[in-house]
Amino acid sequence: MKKIVFVAALVSALVGVSATVITSTWINKKTENIQYVQTPAPKAQWANLSETGQPVDFTYAAEQTIHAVVHVKTVYKTESRQSQGRSLFDYFFFGDPFGRDDYGYNYNQPKESHGSGSGVIISPDGYIVTNNHVIEKANEVEVSLNDKRTYTAKIIGTDPSTDVALLKIDETNLPYLPFGNSDDVKIGEWVLAVGNPFNLTSTVTAGIVSAKARSLGAISNSDKMNIQSFIQTDAAVNMGNSGGALVNTRGELIGINSAIASTTGMYAGYSFAVPSQIAKKVVDDLKEYGVVQRALLGVQMQDLTPETAKEHNILTSEFKGVIINSVMSGSAAEIAGIKKNDIITHINDAEVNSASDLQEQIARYKPNDKIKITAISDGKVKHFDVTLRNKNGSVNFVKSNDELFDSLGATLEELSAPDLRRLSLPNGIQVKKLAKTGKFKDKGIREGFIIEKVNGKRVNSIEELKEIFSNATGAVLIEGIYPDRTREYYAIGID
Repeated sequence: MKKIVFVAALVSALVGVSATVITSTWINKKTENIQYVQTPAPKAQWANLSETGQPVDFTYAAEQTIHAVVHVKTVYKTESRQSQGRSLFDYFFFGDPFGRDDYGYNYNQPKESHGSGSGVIISPDGYIVTNNHVIEKANEVEVSLNDKRTYTAKIIGTDPSTDVALLKIDETNLPYLPFGNSDDVKIGEWVLAVGNPFNLTSTVTAGIVSAKARSLGAISNSDKMNIQSFIQTDAAVNMGNSGGALVNTRGELIGINSAIASTTGMYAGYSFAVPSQIAKKVVDDLKEYGVVQRALLGVQMQDLTPETAKEHNILTSEFKGVIINSVMSGSAAEIAGIKKNDIITHINDAEVNSASDLQEQIARYKPNDKIKITAISDGKVKHFDVTLRNKNGSVNFVKSNDELFDSLGATLEELSAPDLRRLSLPNGIQVKKLAKTGKFKDKGIREGFIIEKVNGKRVNSIEELKEIFSNATGAVLIEGIYPDRTREYYAIGID
């Protein structure tokens, strides 16, 4: 009797998952050394099957993605050291202070440093989304496509709060990735991370979504606001992947890879991506307004847990929602009637179970947008109609840095090293010319005035001045001096 032998072979990609203590690590820094570790060949594994019972195929998503993911290279010019008096430590490590003048300043030539990361083409006319920390303070940005073409990129705008930035290159008919809907992403869903780790271009790794609305409290930036509601995956992500694509198996862009959880600075099991719904809103605002139109509810909050419920004397058997710790005076929440100890459970129809959930929902809106909030207030379910406001407490859209500086009505110039020496100043930005109308002229500022500090912070460049203005609310206090040594203070409204 003939024997019939049926043989079935299934092949699966081995996806490693390892636990780690979470400390956030930005992943665009240049790596000096790569260590190769020999491991035994993996044993055969059963393939993971899709809902239809078929093996999951990553090839379509990979082919759709790799040509739309770019390599972002940056050049930073490090300013020369400026200090009043140098210690023996400085002499030991930096040698004789050649170029140091009698006032104690050292004016050596600026030095260049380099960084790299990734980006995603999101339109055929050359718009590219990446992370803010990839291009922050860069003097030059170069973009390399998968076909090896290179371009100088223009920074359209940045948003430190979400770690998203928008670039533009002068080209057409480019391959691009459409934004998917990160709200539809499910825990356990297969995803691909595509980027340029260790300067290795077009690298694709696979994993699953292991959590949503993840907050990493250790990550911070200079912006007072810090919106964190990451998609957590176990797709391998390393230095250089920052700004790259997180896509689903249909090749849709569902996130921008931003951070890893690691005790060593290298991938150790978990990576985090900005959800596409947040990234798309930021990109749309930067394209249209030059600045993110961020809506605020105006509350301090924390997750509802057995501990926080006890702390606030809240009797409940269900720990769902976010407790309001305080409500800002004149905020959207106060005007709507929301008060301390209220528990917010829904923003419109979206359930919120954590502070990061609430942040993600509010981050989708602009000032003057109207939303419905469901909350438990005084033990009863209540519904609030809320009109969101901007950081200045107004329903108006905020101005971009360029618009803001146009409203000042002044031509500014960074003082040269010889000018600073002559004036015995460590830093300063001079008002070279005033327009016929503008906020500077209205406040009595005259041509020649040298801005030294804004809100108590020394400013060394026009970019620093713009950053301080963009993060301020209501008004700023400018401190400076005229060439005749007359010191003056001016308060400038910025709304």
